[in-house]
Amino acid sequence: MTTARFARAIAMTALVTGCAPLQPTPESVPVDRALLAAPFTAEGRLSARRGNDGIAGQFTWQHESSHDKIELTSPLGQTIARLEGDTAGVRIETSNGRVDTAQDWDTLTGRAFGLTLPVRGLSAWLRGLPRDGSRFTVERDPNERPALLRQDGWEVTYAYADDAATQAARLVLRYPGVEPIEVRIVVDRWA
Repeated sequence: MTTARFARAIAMTALVTGCAPLQPTPESVPVDRALLAAPFTAEGRLSARRGNDGIAGQFTWQHESSHDKIELTSPLGQTIARLEGDTAGVRIETSNGRVDTAQDWDTLTGRAFGLTLPVRGLSAWLRGLPRDGSRFTVERDPNERPALLRQDGWEVTYAYADDAATQAARLVLRYPGVEPIEVRIVVDRWA
C-alpha cells in the first residue's frame, strides 16, 4: 500500500469512527451525596399518565437532605394533595382530607394516583443528577449538561431554556412496560 493510500485509509477510518454514535456506558462512580442532600425549592407544572390514569397540575417541591415535601395544586390553585416523607416513611393528604401512609413513595403514589411517580429518584433527576444506590447511564449535550439519563428503568430527557442555562427547564420521564408511564415536568422557578 502506498503512503498516500495508507493516509487516505487512516483518514477514512477516523472519519467513520468520528461519526459513529458513542454508546453510553454504565457509570458506577459514587454520587456526590452532598449534592443530593443540598436543599432546593422548585416550582412548576407536571403531568403524569399511565393508560387511562393520570394527574396534572402545578407543584411546589421543598427538598432538605433526605426529607421531601411536595404540594400539588390544580391549574386553578386548588390543593390536590400534599405529600411528605423521608427514609422512615411517607404520607399523603388529599384535598378531601384523606390521609394515607406507606413505607415508600412508589407504594404511596401508586395507591393515591393510580400510577407510580418516581419521587425516590426524582429529587436527584430533577437537578440532572443520578440517584444514589443504582447504576445509571448519562448522555451529555455539547455543553456537557445531562441530555438523557437512564436509571432504575426510567429514561429522563432534559431540555434547557438556552445554551447558558445550567438547570433543565423541561424534563420528560418515560418508563416502558405493558402500560408505559410518562411524566412531563416544566420547572418555572428554582430557589
